[in-house]
Amino acid sequence: MATVTASNFLPRSSDGNCGATCRIEKKATLTKLRPRIQILAHNGLRALNSVDELHQRTTIKVTRKGSRKGFKNANPRPWGGIICGCGMNLIFVGTEVAPWSKTGGLGDVLGGLPPAMSANGHRVMTVSPRFDQYKDAWDTGVTVQLNVAGRFEKVRFFHCYKRGVDRVFVDHPWFLEKVWGKTGSKLYGPFAGEDFQDNQLRFSLLCQAALEAPRILNLKSSKYFSGPYGEDVIFIANDWHTALLACYLKTMYRPKGRYGNAKVIFCIHNIAYQGRFAFADFSLLNLPDEFKSSFDFIDGYEKPVKGRKINWMKAGILEADKVLTVSPNYAKELVSGVEKGVELDNILRRTGIIGIINGMDVQEWNPLTDKYTCIKYDASTVKEAKLLLKEALQAEAGLPVDRNIPVIGFIGRLEEQKGSDILVAAIPQFIRANVQIIILVRTE
Repeated sequence: MATVTASNFLPRSSDGNCGATCRIEKKATLTKLRPRIQILAHNGLRALNSVDELHQRTTIKVTRKGSRKGFKNANPRPWGGIICGCGMNLIFVGTEVAPWSKTGGLGDVLGGLPPAMSANGHRVMTVSPRFDQYKDAWDTGVTVQLNVAGRFEKVRFFHCYKRGVDRVFVDHPWFLEKVWGKTGSKLYGPFAGEDFQDNQLRFSLLCQAALEAPRILNLKSSKYFSGPYGEDVIFIANDWHTALLACYLKTMYRPKGRYGNAKVIFCIHNIAYQGRFAFADFSLLNLPDEFKSSFDFIDGYEKPVKGRKINWMKAGILEADKVLTVSPNYAKELVSGVEKGVELDNILRRTGIIGIINGMDVQEWNPLTDKYTCIKYDASTVKEAKLLLKEALQAEAGLPVDRNIPVIGFIGRLEEQKGSDILVAAIPQFIRANVQIIILVRTE
């Protein structure tokens, strides 16, 4: 178990609920604003007056929406009642959370899904590593000693409250010193395709810290909830890095009468990455021998060692209360055979798996407020705006500027899992037609 030192936390008996019905009343007053007209030069791609007219129309909509009293942005969460104490206490745990850390879709999910759950009346926390000096996350003053591979490590919790979500960051040199100031691709290794040798220790630390956070952090940023989340929570563990969470809950907390009603959901984002290590490394995990069978795994590969291994994802699947993945189709793929299930298809058929399709963060991906596009648009201006943006993209890529030429785009990693083999085979067919192909990739 962990030992805790803190400057501000409440007794563990606190359930963290406000115990009253809180409702938001819609109070917004439109003010008259003079629309700002910005001149956008497109270097001859299209007459300036057309661009100005379109930009003016969309700018007026943005400023009107943003001018409503009490709005902090142009796309606030929907108005409606929030019933304090009637929702669930949700703890999302993962190695990435956008915009603070991100290498792929995992970061997007932990960035966008928690605010959506908060808007539905749940109290929501995310727990992820503090990989950098995040300027908006402050030291809580709470520290905890965690036993990792037989040695006690001190971690500190940082926190910020954004879009209705408690963002908690686990501070330890294993995270910060390895990644600080570097690109997102360094979260798991010194360079793409190479893992840090102590990743098992790093993510064991994360899982234990995530189990401590709901019990000891006295969080008061929300006007609907205050105090610790308590132990009546649901943990949503994401990908192999968090697979030990269910194991530690069962071995470190349940025997002492803690987290008696807590549940663990294990969500698979990418089954190709499973956390396979030498079987001898099981001793690093501080788990009793009865859990060895959940980790035991044999494959035909020689990395990291030949023969018998431990498989973190396998254990996460077997020890969780429920297993989810990112879409119904992906759930079907994972149980369809060895190739699609990457040798865990038989385990998933035994436990069952539910696919819930990934959503989209409509605040982050809003073309009416997107800071990365020179033309803003909505449903009423989309046709003209996208043609202008297409021409701007053609010019930036050094291609002939012609709105009548089809442009095919691909964004992703150049690996078979992303369909790059299909793309390569199809390119010769496309080239024969009058099309343009733009590819933005990161290689492994």
